[in-house]
Amino acid sequence: MAARRPRRTAARRRTAARRRRAARLKAALSGGALLLALFVLYWSALWPYVLGTLAATALAATAVWLRRTDRGLRRRDRQWRAHDRISAGRRTLPEIDAMSGEEFEEHVARLLRRDGCTDVRRVGRSGDHGVDVTARLPDGRLLITQCKRYAPSRRIAERDMRDLLGARTHTRADVAVFVTTAGFSGPSLAYARQNGLIAVHRDYLGTWNNGATLEALGRVNGAGQGDRRHRRRWKHTYGP
Repeated sequence: MAARRPRRTAARRRTAARRRRAARLKAALSGGALLLALFVLYWSALWPYVLGTLAATALAATAVWLRRTDRGLRRRDRQWRAHDRISAGRRTLPEIDAMSGEEFEEHVARLLRRDGCTDVRRVGRSGDHGVDVTARLPDGRLLITQCKRYAPSRRIAERDMRDLLGARTHTRADVAVFVTTAGFSGPSLAYARQNGLIAVHRDYLGTWNNGATLEALGRVNGAGQGDRRHRRRWKHTYGP
């Protein structure tokens, strides 16, 4: 008899534990049923608050997601612009001379982005009316650019500036820029100044490439290409 008592005690403990668990489960189910009944009973009064809480939670989650997305995009944009400034500034004029025509257009597009222009696109193709790159200036004005990677000894003729003026009229652009690795003839510079075209010759291109802004170059537009001594050095370096 003495050996059976511990077994009976253990069995009673297990039975008591099962009963307690069953009682707790029953109490939880009863409480849940009561809360559900109260919710259904008072739903007409509670639903505006429930929907308001859900809507506020959804709006808060959306705002947090948008803020994080915006921060990520801004951070990547700053990193891209910093990298682009470094890579663009490292290119020398001889390196630019070695570019193809398309590469030169892409380089000008990068310089425009560096200066804060948006919606920069390289559009140079057949039937483009002489426009190689389009962009929006920081103030929203439309800018068109014609790019010519010529030998330094060449000169842009007045007829090329007339074509640019026609392209500005056709595209209804606000600003038209002619960028070249060469120089401009005297009549072409005078035509640019008279018609509000920005002429970026080789010297200005080097200055722009080294960090000057297009806006700064526009303020000295038509100022010429150096004095006689500078032009003599130019001819000595690049030929007539």
